[in-house]
Amino acid sequence: MQLKKTQEFIIDFINQYANSNNISNLIVGISGGIDSSLTSTLCAKTKIKTTIVSMPIHQNIQELKNAEDHAKWLENQYSNIEYVTIDLTEFFEKFRLTIPEKYHSKLGLANSRARIRMITLYQIATQNNGIVVGTGNKIEDFGIGFFTKYGDGGVDISPIADLNKSEVKKLAIFCGIKKSIISADPTDGLWEDDRTDEKQIGATYEELEWAMNFNKKRVLTKREEIVKDIYHKLNKKNQHKIQPIPICKIPIELRN
Repeated sequence: MQLKKTQEFIIDFINQYANSNNISNLIVGISGGIDSSLTSTLCAKTKIKTTIVSMPIHQNIQELKNAEDHAKWLENQYSNIEYVTIDLTEFFEKFRLTIPEKYHSKLGLANSRARIRMITLYQIATQNNGIVVGTGNKIEDFGIGFFTKYGDGGVDISPIADLNKSEVKKLAIFCGIKKSIISADPTDGLWEDDRTDEKQIGATYEELEWAMNFNKKRVLTKREEIVKDIYHKLNKKNQHKIQPIPICKIPIELRN
């Protein structure tokens, strides 16, 4: 991977979109993870005003620290950075108590955290002639659909969505992102029991990347079979997120 040219290519992509649409502010939600840290750094390098937003909801202390450390690093490196922390814990708790208990589900409430963050980012974007910049990578967005529909999947552009996790890591190292962020276990930050992505999925991103790109005919190991099954099961299950929304096309004869 040609890291310098890849970095420049992504920066040009963001700049071209912003210029074509008269956008003056890039809005990025940061979690303290590698994907949002890389995305916010690439946005900062465009020289367009970049608002990075930390939105804790019962958040893990280390994740918050990583987000704050990254934000301060960006502020020191780039003059176009605006850093905002909006604690959404109380908002989320009021939402949870407002929904009748019969509609409660752990997964639904976890996804609601991502959706609350999404509407917060769009509130900021609307006020500042901005766009919400996605932070998903290729495995999450197009491999297994590991994101919240209309949550962290609700964005205007996706600069790193064609990068595998291993490529994200290489580019993050190249950009000088803190080692503690790069080495941290990936997590979506939607649960209060500190579960990692690997625990939720049952496979590492490296394994999923292998499964996504595997196209050879050979005897697989037991673990490879398991990973391949996990990948294809999630890919099939989450097509409703990966594919565009189905549209009911009305036949021409019904319009006459």
